[in-house]
Amino acid sequence: MDTIALDRKQTAFRLRKDLLERLKIEARKENRSLNNYVESVLMDVVYRIPNEETLAAMKEARENKNLEKLNLDTFEDFVKSLE
Repeated sequence: MDTIALDRKQTAFRLRKDLLERLKIEARKENRSLNNYVESVLMDVVYRIPNEETLAAMKEARENKNLEKLNLDTFEDFVKSLE
């Protein structure tokens, strides 16, 4: 299996103590290093760009166009309303 070496640069940030502790807790929950966890959270935020289909759906929802009603009375009704 080939591994790709990513170019990384060491840097330093000042964070609130409570935020740093929370980040450490969340990283531990996912069995990840603090660095890996923070990098992945930042990547999710920076690269969260919706595709064209998602952008169109968001626009329709904001404009209340082509909205379908889902039946949430029971799980079976919900599944049927998706068809």
